Amino acid sequence: MITLLDCGASNVASVERALQRCGAESQRAATPDCVANAKVLLLPGVGHFESLVRVLDERNLRAPLCDAIHRGVPFLGICLGLQALYAGSDEAPGLTGLQLLPGRVCALPPVAKLPHMGWNRLVMKKKSELLAGVDADAYFYFAHTYAAIEQGQETVAVCDYGTEFVAVLEKQNICAVQFHPEKSGEAGAKVLRNFLRLCA
Repeated sequence: MITLLDCGASNVASVERALQRCGAESQRAATPDCVANAKVLLLPGVGHFESLVRVLDERNLRAPLCDAIHRGVPFLGICLGLQALYAGSDEAPGLTGLQLLPGRVCALPPVAKLPHMGWNRLVMKKKSELLAGVDADAYFYFAHTYAAIEQGQETVAVCDYGTEFVAVLEKQNICAVQFHPEKSGEAGAKVLRNFLRLCA
């Protein structure tokens, strides 16, 4: 059973449907107990960093989420769910992220049309479990203005849009993607199936 953190993101339902198509059952979680008891966690997000972080804090979900991840519960972050892993974001300078990864999320450079919305390919940086079996020329759907520009050891793939930014990261039980796998056709479905396989 996949536990989706329901923070009001508009892509929760489409993520649920994508998981269904992969043969996975899911439940929405909006209480600390539900998050604390989860076997697998997925944080979908779209919109503003501030909105996501404030909901996590207002519903007292931050501590049980971080505790679960520290215990080794498999985690997948999508879009804002990736950005929330960092110490903070320039989109909401006064707020603190989950601080599970160092560094800050920054605005993409204005040399390209913003937001970055549409289909782009990835550039592999190292072997990836999430991208296993995915065609190297596959396209994924992005919709964002901010991104993690600094690349750490956890970065397994990047995308180039005005500058390189983290598109896929993997660190122990933490996985996250900046693109939307639920909107990325067969390539996105493969990413979700790979995550489910890692959780099995």
